[in-house]
Amino acid sequence: MTEQTHKSGFVNIVGNPNVGKSTLMNRLVGERISIITSKAQTTRHRIMGIVNTDDMQIVYSDTPGVLRPNYKLQESMRNFSESALGDADVLLYVTDVVEKIDKNEDFLQRVKTLDVPILLLINKIDTTTQDKLIEIVEHWKELLPQAEIIPISALSNFNIDYVKQRVRTLMPDSPPYFEKDALTDKPARFFVTEIIREKILLYYQKEIPYSVEVIVEQFKEEEKLISIRALIVVERNSQKGIIIGHQGQALKKVGAMARKDIERFFDKKVFLEMFVKVEKDWRNRDNLLKNFGYQLD
Repeated sequence: MTEQTHKSGFVNIVGNPNVGKSTLMNRLVGERISIITSKAQTTRHRIMGIVNTDDMQIVYSDTPGVLRPNYKLQESMRNFSESALGDADVLLYVTDVVEKIDKNEDFLQRVKTLDVPILLLINKIDTTTQDKLIEIVEHWKELLPQAEIIPISALSNFNIDYVKQRVRTLMPDSPPYFEKDALTDKPARFFVTEIIREKILLYYQKEIPYSVEVIVEQFKEEEKLISIRALIVVERNSQKGIIIGHQGQALKKVGAMARKDIERFFDKKVFLEMFVKVEKDWRNRDNLLKNFGYQLD
């Protein structure tokens, strides 16, 4: 009897901000790997979620929304999106029923030149009419003729099983790229920073969340408890005051929200300490961006 061949591949999710890439990623992987908020630019890194079966390993990759960069942090985010075009075995190009189809045309032109299977996923179809959807599908057929178009709703899980099935059939023969029990390529402390950042995005208004970076200075895991010390980096003293809030109330509230989610993520009790530090204009400083794990040219 011949041994069954193993299949493995990279399935990269790209598209403009706010079309539902992270929600889709979490549906495909079955774990809450990408943080999701309603604010654009939530995902800043390229995050991998790994699905393993005995004879297959699918490495899904969520990327930042494609945007025209205004500062160096956004240049790095754009680099993560561009790199996802280079190593995909299957590309999931996510759009939705409301965005302008010709947005970021230069990125779309690069997608057109790819020689890999492209699944064009039209998300949020539960928020439009049948006629409008037909119109959108026709438009995309002209723009990306080589793509297979699949209408989905990531939020209500519509057609997601079909996407998974299509991905499985498109996987090339290959040994696994990661250990078979791996869930992601990111270390545990990365998810702590993402959870804290998500709570900051949800709790504070206006530009504050975009001026914030989170660093885990200590992550000490014992049998029944994880002790974490996290640093919230902001660009200005006024932002530090807002993050901390009157008598430290805002920081306490965010800390309590984050701790609950971190405990759920690791299924363990968590002791979380958070501090705030000012690093002027960190979003444009190469050395700090590199320290924070961003990919610069």
